Amino acid sequence: MTTKRKPRIGLALGGGSARGWAHVGVIRALEEAGIRPDLVCGTSVGAMVGAAYAAGELERFEQWLLDMSLRDVFSFMDVSLNGGMLKGDRLMEFFRTTFVDHPIEGLKMPFAAVATSLQTGAEVWLREGSTVDAVRASIALPLLFTPVQRDGVFLVDGGLVNPVPVSLARAMGADFVIAVDLSADIVGHRLHDVEPDAAPQQPSGGWLGWVQDRLGMPRKNGEPAQVRLPSVLEVMSSSINIMQVRITRSRMAGEPPDVTISPRLAHFGLFDFHRAQEAIAAGRDSVEASRHGLQLMEG
Repeated sequence: MTTKRKPRIGLALGGGSARGWAHVGVIRALEEAGIRPDLVCGTSVGAMVGAAYAAGELERFEQWLLDMSLRDVFSFMDVSLNGGMLKGDRLMEFFRTTFVDHPIEGLKMPFAAVATSLQTGAEVWLREGSTVDAVRASIALPLLFTPVQRDGVFLVDGGLVNPVPVSLARAMGADFVIAVDLSADIVGHRLHDVEPDAAPQQPSGGWLGWVQDRLGMPRKNGEPAQVRLPSVLEVMSSSINIMQVRITRSRMAGEPPDVTISPRLAHFGLFDFHRAQEAIAAGRDSVEASRHGLQLMEG
């Protein structure tokens, strides 16, 4: 008589900057429901949370997040003049001294991170060596963090090629993949096309009023509303969001997970890392919203 093998559960944690702290809430809720993944992989911030989970350090990691203030966030920002705005050395040194930097092969749970080759655009799977170095490469968001050199190749954020690494989870041997997508509701949410100003720029019959009428742009008290251009950071953040949403949809259409969990955190900004409690709660809530798919898995 052949004994039926228990399906291996893989957890694929997507990228999403500060929204990534929701991954902690997702993992907590899954375990409370009796669902413990057999392996975990991640892209960008998903790699960071996934590494803490695979190392058995999630409880300490979560407490660190909850204790983080806005001042702490800025204390990790080491300005760079080459390759990106931030070097990332302070953050990684903190991790090396606070959490033991085990080799990936020695973690308590199989783990891998996704990065991107800056030279070729190839997707790179980091499955051995320093866990901290793998995470640092995976979070190297272009223009924000400097690239990481590994084996003669410059590596940047894995979100450029595989924002939610379902394919990697399959390659690691997962029979059932739970994907956590942090970008499902973000496009267009952070930008406002028009911000009315109390002082009109031109009389209603002027050329600006004519153009705004033709473009369907709003007026205030019959006058053209003043338009505020988005900041450089808003443009960069929204552009990256658009890119990752499009790539995620394409990749997940061709490589669908068995269950997708989508925390709702579109209102989070790029550097809202100090709002961990809110993000973790959203992660927990999103698991409940995906309960039907998870019950099918349990069945």
